[in-house]
Amino acid sequence: MNTQITTKFRIQCSAKEIFEAIVDPEKIGNFWFSSSSQRWEQGKRITLRYDEYGAEGVINVLEVDQNKKIVFAWGADQDNETIVTITINELEKMNTIIEISESGFKEKDPELVNKMIGQKEGWVYMLSCLKCYLENDVKNLRASLLH
Repeated sequence: MNTQITTKFRIQCSAKEIFEAIVDPEKIGNFWFSSSSQRWEQGKRITLRYDEYGAEGVINVLEVDQNKKIVFAWGADQDNETIVTITINELEKMNTIIEISESGFKEKDPELVNKMIGQKEGWVYMLSCLKCYLENDVKNLRASLLH
């Protein structure tokens, strides 16, 4: 059984702008998390906060390829950890595809389908907010998704 989810968006900006929006703690709060404890670099443990939900989580940055790829692990504990791969592919100036794949969901988990649907929904929402932020400077969509 394939337990990987993938979400892709086209964003009309450069790969560098997308990359910086994610890894820069000053920018990430405009579309995704409230805050990031530091710049995302390979080997770093980053604390991410959602102030609106009183939530906090830690990611382990596994790989960073400037303006092209970010890979990190996250989850409540190692038994529930998943791997997220963000790939940024600039087709031409101001026309870039960002793809997010998340893998490592447990096939025998009775909540597998719900978890995968929830994560897919979250990535579609995050990428929608990123697109609005980078293409139109909209900064007030973050943390509006309700379950």
